[in-house]
Amino acid sequence: MSSSPPSATSPAASTRPSTCASAQPEYPNKLSSPMGKKNTSASNRPQTTTYSPPVLKWEVIENKIRKNIQRSWRDILKLCQEKDASKLGEIPVSDFLDIVEKFHLDLSKEETTQITTKYDIKENGKFAYYDFFQSCILLLKPQKSSVLQRVIIPKPQKPMSPGPQTTSFYSTMLRIQPQILHCWRPMKRTFKSYDESRTGLLNIADFRQVLHEYKINLSEEELFSILEYYDKTLSSKISYNDFLRAFIQ
Repeated sequence: MSSSPPSATSPAASTRPSTCASAQPEYPNKLSSPMGKKNTSASNRPQTTTYSPPVLKWEVIENKIRKNIQRSWRDILKLCQEKDASKLGEIPVSDFLDIVEKFHLDLSKEETTQITTKYDIKENGKFAYYDFFQSCILLLKPQKSSVLQRVIIPKPQKPMSPGPQTTSFYSTMLRIQPQILHCWRPMKRTFKSYDESRTGLLNIADFRQVLHEYKINLSEEELFSILEYYDKTLSSKISYNDFLRAFIQ
């Protein structure tokens, strides 16, 4: 004989969890509910909206390709300038990727992503190639571990406050870089011979004359772009150590 289901008043029925809406605990607001607490803790966590590739040291990547860049920088720069229709010192990232492949810069996919992310300065999908050349060819930003800077080219007592890094400035510095590297030691001695008071500064005429002695002739526009960077305060003086340091790595 089968037993009948327990009645509503039976002990089995009274111990069953109620699924009735009225049996749910009342929470005066969302924050006091368990779900509210969960949401609150989640909202306190940093929100990641985009994927960020693993961070690599820029110096490691740039040091890896520096020799290849220095060997072919004229051709690479020329190609970048041809693709830079707006003349703003930037090209589409896709064009830079073509250059990486053409000149066999030997970058992994991850390294390429890191480099293009770093030099997409305006976050507009463009690669700032002049800034890239500055890091690989010129040394316009101080480096922490450079023995050359500390010993051969002393740092100024007062940190330099540089002016704008214009396209003309980059082009000029890159153009004269091979000549500077060839003769920077005697050039440094010549700069010092003109600097009788040992201030580390030369007036514009003497600075230009020293360059001329080493067959480095600047147009008025090129000279202006250099002065605009190294003589931001319009003192009519230029630090020759700061100037030389840009080329010595």
